Amino acid sequence: MHARRRGPASSASGAFWPPPMAATEGSAVRDVPRRLRTGLWVAVAVGVAVSLSPRIDLHDFAGGRPVIPSAASRVGEQATARDAGSKLSAVALASLARERDGESESTEAERSGLFLPPSDGPAGVSVPVAHIASLTRASVVAPLRRLIPADLLVVAPKALPPGALSAVRRLRGVTDAQLLDAATLKVDGGYVPVLGVDPSAFRAYAAAPTARSTALWASVADGAIAVSYLMGKQEKLPLGGTVVVSGARTERLRVGGFGTVGISGVDAVVSRAVASSLGMPAGNAIVISAPHARFNVLIKQVRSALPRDASVAPLVAQADELGPAVSTGAAGAVAITASDGPGLTVAQTRAFLAAAESRLGDAYVWGGDGPKVFDCSGLVQWSMRQAGIIMPRVAVDQAMTGPQVPVSQIEPGDLLFYHTDPTAPTYISHVAIYIGDGLMEQAPEPGMDVQIVPAILGGPGFAGAVAVYPRVAAAVAAEFGD
Repeated sequence: MHARRRGPASSASGAFWPPPMAATEGSAVRDVPRRLRTGLWVAVAVGVAVSLSPRIDLHDFAGGRPVIPSAASRVGEQATARDAGSKLSAVALASLARERDGESESTEAERSGLFLPPSDGPAGVSVPVAHIASLTRASVVAPLRRLIPADLLVVAPKALPPGALSAVRRLRGVTDAQLLDAATLKVDGGYVPVLGVDPSAFRAYAAAPTARSTALWASVADGAIAVSYLMGKQEKLPLGGTVVVSGARTERLRVGGFGTVGISGVDAVVSRAVASSLGMPAGNAIVISAPHARFNVLIKQVRSALPRDASVAPLVAQADELGPAVSTGAAGAVAITASDGPGLTVAQTRAFLAAAESRLGDAYVWGGDGPKVFDCSGLVQWSMRQAGIIMPRVAVDQAMTGPQVPVSQIEPGDLLFYHTDPTAPTYISHVAIYIGDGLMEQAPEPGMDVQIVPAILGGPGFAGAVAVYPRVAAAVAAEFGD
């Protein structure tokens, strides 16, 4: 469901990432969802409509695939104005399906290949952690006192000079900064950006459920590797078992837990002692918290305090004018205006949908970006590319490529976003393509193919629908290095 980026030297944040420390054949760099900071200008979903449309017939399915005219062929047959009266069929289909089968929204989503977190939210989340038979003194970690927002990431190809961390901490607006080790390592056969961290100090930067799991961070301190929830589940890594991790040197590490870190572009963490044993560069990265700073100003200041080969990239989106910062996990670009449009033309929408539908039946592969294998955001990016649209690679970045639209006004070609990671319940980790008539196309998960299923439009796992603006999409792709 979640995407990783092809090309071992790239990262979700746009920051330079050290190239792989092992062979690059068949490489793939996995990404984690990014926390979206939204201000006063974020569009708000207006709720779910319940009217039914006579065009919907749930019996028009054969072998699990809908028997409908091509979505691309139907684009432009009617006015494209977003009018609530003509766009209720998506909600109608999902509602009718639930009435027919007596299913909850989560059950219907899982039947379609989507995992939606439980409605009781983060309080009910349990981060999967391997049992630790005995902890050493080094395994003891400090208690979590507060959560710290991760706003900027610095990554250099080699160790930063002495004094770099102190210089960053002195900058106006910086409230916290931690020195890290960063490298692209081979984990279980795939290339993954990995951080070497002090578990006691770094845990506060992680997604809340992961940050609160003392057992997970104790396992990291004990020499284990912790990986993101989706990577662990979808790659079927053995929780409590071992995986081969290769850097300048190779180690067999125990998988201590599945918990999304919350630092963009990172799917695994180890202790700094383990990072050293793998030959990772020591102290070549810094994570910065500056929740009240203007990023465009702070980034320039950080760059001036560091060597030229160190890159700095934002981990969150920020409106042009700084508003109250909250982490809502809602889809839709901040500070969007009509001047940022227009949206997709009829011709672009037709080309996008035709390309997407041409991939039906192709296999889901974690990190796949075409032309024959896909993950969720890889399918969107590849299909948009066929229409001449530049899109970012990761679902959470794709959620910033246009304004959020009410579910009553969605049109074919809009993107649907979901929260599917229970260890990071507000992060956007899945995207699907709305194709009309209450249906969506998606690349769901390993073991499944690109498919068309009833759209899920509501509930705690639904992050919203977005109308893509090509100019905004290209800007987001450029900003975040996609």
